[in-house]
Amino acid sequence: MARCPVCGLEVRLGDDYMPGELIEHDCGAVLEVVKGPSGLGVRLFEGSMEDWGE
Repeated sequence: MARCPVCGLEVRLGDDYMPGELIEHDCGAVLEVVKGPSGLGVRLFEGSMEDWGE
């Protein structure tokens, strides 16, 4: 189980998440999925979000 570093609430990570993926948590924080010693976790994303359009 991962916890949001901003609000402390649980972040549900399914089997289909991969390290490096960005997710937006309920509190509005952008989190990066990371691989740790005990499985997948999250950390606060500190990069810039680029909008390439569609």
